[in-house]
Amino acid sequence: MRSAVPPGRNLSTHARDLVRMHEAVLGGGQPPVRPRAVVSQSWSRMLRLGLTADGVNRRACLGEEEIVRRRHGSPLRDVVDGLGQIIGATSDSAHTLFVVTDADGVILWRSGTSAVRRRADALGFAEGAEWTESKVGTNAIGTALAEAAPVELLAGEHFEQGQHPWYCSASPIHDPRTGELLGIIDVSGPALALHPAVGALVETGRRLAEAEIWRVHRQRLDALRRVAEPLLTGGTGAALVVDDDGWIAHSTGVAAGTRIAAPREGQPLAVPGLGTCLPERLADGWLVRPADHSRVLALDLELGATPLLRVRTGDTGWRRTITRRHAEILTLLDKAGPAGLSAEALSRKLFGDAEHIVTARAEISRLRRLLGAVVDTRPYRLATGVLLTVHFGEYADPSSG
Repeated sequence: MRSAVPPGRNLSTHARDLVRMHEAVLGGGQPPVRPRAVVSQSWSRMLRLGLTADGVNRRACLGEEEIVRRRHGSPLRDVVDGLGQIIGATSDSAHTLFVVTDADGVILWRSGTSAVRRRADALGFAEGAEWTESKVGTNAIGTALAEAAPVELLAGEHFEQGQHPWYCSASPIHDPRTGELLGIIDVSGPALALHPAVGALVETGRRLAEAEIWRVHRQRLDALRRVAEPLLTGGTGAALVVDDDGWIAHSTGVAAGTRIAAPREGQPLAVPGLGTCLPERLADGWLVRPADHSRVLALDLELGATPLLRVRTGDTGWRRTITRRHAEILTLLDKAGPAGLSAEALSRKLFGDAEHIVTARAEISRLRRLLGAVVDTRPYRLATGVLLTVHFGEYADPSSG
């Protein structure tokens, strides 16, 4: 993470210069220092959005029920307490606010002394607030989301004048299993309390969070495997044991990768190598076995106004609506064949350039969450045994242009 204070610069002097820079740049004058590229680019986005720089833009917070729902659904719930203890023990806790958001930039957890929390409350920097650039201007959390990279900002580098008394240092946290963005870890405090080690502390916290998510994941799969062993001992035929999100704890008679689509009670699953399967509930997981003897997974993709994906296998077939973007990706992967597409190649085909690799990866992650191992990775391609037939309906071939 690049520090907001250049080497050799006095913190107090630099913070004052950044406030004067803000006034000069946005007022059309000559600034005492030039804004960093990450700041200049963000300010340009803010001006296009029409946000207010003089003061504080209007805040909106989610209700407590929605905050609880988002916390419960976040893998970060397993690591946030440990992170708070580490950061609180190694930083100036009297002046530090520790914040964790979800992938939407909504603040889900916040800790700090009552004094620093009151200062944050006055700014609307509280649980339930959406701390994105489009809502509160240039800030480390929102800009880290926009740039998909760690960001540290000081004083006048914030777009809103109301945030000038603050520094903030933020880094994205990704799911180590999928690469999917989970949220942002942030440390904030009074501008003149910024220490050179804060950025390194945030990056350490990010690495620890991702390592802990992986450890908890493996621990849960190991426990599920032990529970399922008596059911599989001496059994015949192919089967999988998976958790509620489709992560494979154990497999027999089939190589199905690391994940399938998340099972649902009474809903058939499409699993490459197994065909159509009916999931059976276990404690904390599912037993997945073929519904018939066919190992070929035949999918029909109908490209109508609302794309529809269907599997037809006797009485156990299923149909599922998908987004146009996901329909476009499936069509592209079908055309690419076994060679597949790299993330860069997929970005070029979807967006016309290689600048949207992060977005392309996120779309693949969402598609795999819906369909599981139907889509393989490294490179992205349809899994072996998957036959896709595309039927063009009410709109043109999405991959033709």
